[in-house]
Amino acid sequence: MAINSRSGPSLALAARLFRGFADPTRLAVVQALARGEKRVVDLVAEVGSSQPNVSGHLACLRDCGLVSDRPEGRQVFYRISSPEVLELLVAAERVLAVHGHRVRLCPRLGARRRAPRSR
Repeated sequence: MAINSRSGPSLALAARLFRGFADPTRLAVVQALARGEKRVVDLVAEVGSSQPNVSGHLACLRDCGLVSDRPEGRQVFYRISSPEVLELLVAAERVLAVHGHRVRLCPRLGARRRAPRSR
């Protein structure tokens, strides 16, 4: 993938990749899997989220090819699908070590506001 292109599908594709990591729960799942293969029940305990929520995030990550699964009997074990995913996490940690304080304070990257639901 050539991100250095100024236009075209490669930039849109890169944006989709980073959006896949943008959810805090999904990122916590990826970080937990970076430490090794885990079942959903393990991830629920480690991430501190509900089973349906963790399963939904795993499905997203699996559909994107970032996570693989391995059935074993009645259990399914999840793992990071390739070393490149781990390399991206390490690179993100390096960037945050240098720029994290600015990212934290950036008003343009604040939490998205949800539109109120109509009743």
